[in-house]
Amino acid sequence: MALKRQLLISFLFLVISSLSLYSSNVILTSQATLTTTSVESTASSSSEILEKSDRYFKLNKIATVLAVAMVIILCLLSSVLYANNRLRRKANKLLQQKNLELISEKENAEKANRAKAEFLSTITHELRTPLYAVTGLTHLLIEENPSEAQKEHLESLRFSGEYLLSLVNNILDFNKLEKGNIEVDNVVFSIRSRLTDVVEALKSRAAERGNSLSLTIGPNVPNKVKGDALKISQIIINLVGNAIKFTEKGTIDVCVNKVKDTDTNKIVLYFEVADSGQGISKLKQENLFKGFNNETLQINTKFGGSGLGLSIVKRLLHLMGSSISLKSDVGKGAKFYFEIPFEIYQETSSENLINQMDLIDFKVMKSAKILIVEDNKINQLITKKILQKQGVECSIADNGEIAVEKAKNFTYDLILMDIHMPGITGLEATKEIRKFDMRTPIIALTAVTLKDNLKEFYAVGMTDVIPKPYKTEEFFMKIEKALKGHYV
Repeated sequence: MALKRQLLISFLFLVISSLSLYSSNVILTSQATLTTTSVESTASSSSEILEKSDRYFKLNKIATVLAVAMVIILCLLSSVLYANNRLRRKANKLLQQKNLELISEKENAEKANRAKAEFLSTITHELRTPLYAVTGLTHLLIEENPSEAQKEHLESLRFSGEYLLSLVNNILDFNKLEKGNIEVDNVVFSIRSRLTDVVEALKSRAAERGNSLSLTIGPNVPNKVKGDALKISQIIINLVGNAIKFTEKGTIDVCVNKVKDTDTNKIVLYFEVADSGQGISKLKQENLFKGFNNETLQINTKFGGSGLGLSIVKRLLHLMGSSISLKSDVGKGAKFYFEIPFEIYQETSSENLINQMDLIDFKVMKSAKILIVEDNKINQLITKKILQKQGVECSIADNGEIAVEKAKNFTYDLILMDIHMPGITGLEATKEIRKFDMRTPIIALTAVTLKDNLKEFYAVGMTDVIPKPYKTEEFFMKIEKALKGHYV
């Protein structure tokens, strides 16, 4: 419409201009004729008449040329306007098409991210469920007084389960770190005990490649601090695991020392993991902490591993307000180091290093009636055997419907509820049970990622949550708390 309007205006302007020029031409011609007649009537000389007539005719010719030029200019202007409008329409159409493509790509990217999150959630459950069987059966076998040779194999089995769980956690943490959905905990723990456990667990792996693995903790490092014990363990496991991968028949040293006291209650600790391996070139150091790339894929193919370890270390340290540093030359090993601030935990005179299991009152579990709601037969067996060792009377429900029916017909002291089951889920079963029973504590015994689901668990009436594969101490402590009515 805008183009048609502009062309119409240009055409009208052209017609009006042409008529105006034509009128001027006629007037000039008339004037010339009148003047000639007047001159003839007054008997002027013939030379003057011819001269004036010639001048008028020249003016007439110039006016005609100007009219034609004006027509040509207006035609050119109209064609330029027409071409410009065509280009504008094409550009607008192209922009609209590109906008639609960008919107479509954005929607596809969001769908891909949702699918990725759902896949990770599903694969987490599928991996942690058999891990629960591995760690649970290992715990039962170690408690049955095995021979020294058997115990050595069982310890290797337990380490394999823990290592696989660490790999699963790395994948999940990498995804959470990308989203920014991970938080730093602040709990009391012993640096010495934590790092000793980590190093002892990794010594067998180091020995397989002919390496010696040592731990040195400075005398000025406090016994207990407040911080994120799990993330410290993950960082050291990843750094030591990386050192083992690139070192053969060498040494790997883990060192911790105090750097400084920031005030009376805070301290900065220096951590270092050094190896005598093949070292890292300056060129490769630039891409070392970037996660997946062509170089890490080639390295993983040759040496094994997921390729996520160092990237996770960098992100975890950033989350804790620190950064990773590296010194290395080809053929001279590598040294990774970082500093982390901690709050010093002041122990009271009554505190001591009592084993957590020694603090649990197992007497409260004698003859307690617990319903285990679990669809996996192996997990049913493991949980039942662990509880029966403490004198618990166990009942089994294979799914949520059976659990609701049993809870209606019998009174239990505690219900351990799995979440992912065929039929109704553990959340739906809990909601149904809470319609007629608000007293019996229900603890979720589940492999799902906790922080993403805690609010949902408590909203339906869950009392507490025990993650699978669980720590034995945590498992019994929460059962003891529930049986004593401490959740009320």
